[in-house]
Amino acid sequence: MNGSAPPAEAGDERLQLRLDRDGACFHGGLALPILDALAGVLAKWPDGRAGTRIAGGAGLARLLGPEAPVGARLAELAGLPVRPVKAVLFDKNDRADWSLGWHQDRTIAVRAEADLPGFGPWTVKQGICHVEPPFALSEGMLTVRIHLDPVDAGNAPLLIVPGSHRLGRIAVADVDAIVARAPVFSCLADTGDVWIYRTPILHASHAARPGRRRRVLQVDYAAGDLPAPLEWLGI
Repeated sequence: MNGSAPPAEAGDERLQLRLDRDGACFHGGLALPILDALAGVLAKWPDGRAGTRIAGGAGLARLLGPEAPVGARLAELAGLPVRPVKAVLFDKNDRADWSLGWHQDRTIAVRAEADLPGFGPWTVKQGICHVEPPFALSEGMLTVRIHLDPVDAGNAPLLIVPGSHRLGRIAVADVDAIVARAPVFSCLADTGDVWIYRTPILHASHAARPGRRRRVLQVDYAAGDLPAPLEWLGI
């Protein structure tokens, strides 16, 4: 995955987005220094799948931790130490292609289920326990998307509604109306570019065009521990 992304130009509208105001910000080429190492770590997981939840990868934790480019930038933006708590490798291709309707990400990955007020419902995805936490916890999280392939308008870029992270927990019945009256932004990227989002931002994506591939490593970051006995799954 060697390569270099052209620098973003001053008039690039991606550079106008601000994390607190819009819920998203763009960092061109931020992951380029770790792409080859990422490829080596991710090689042990099957590719070509719609979404592979990744856990138990010490090498990945180091590449995404506070001493590496992405983790360091996250800590700078958050203003406090954060750590990666969930990772999913999305691979849109001719064998596994899909569209994603508008929604907020609401679940976290934990080591084991526990009965705590405000946490639920529970689900199991690829053998990993997931739960919807109190919304205040999700509001404090950040989500990173590291682009392993170029993403243009025809290669299923993530679509976001800027500012929607400030609307709180949005009822499913209200989502379409909010999207209909709001501007939608397409998050284009080159290989090695990184998008950072407030985790509750409304987002969606279309299927990729035939013959295209779009791999994205999506990582959730959080500060602090979960209330005992819950523990972050981590990566």
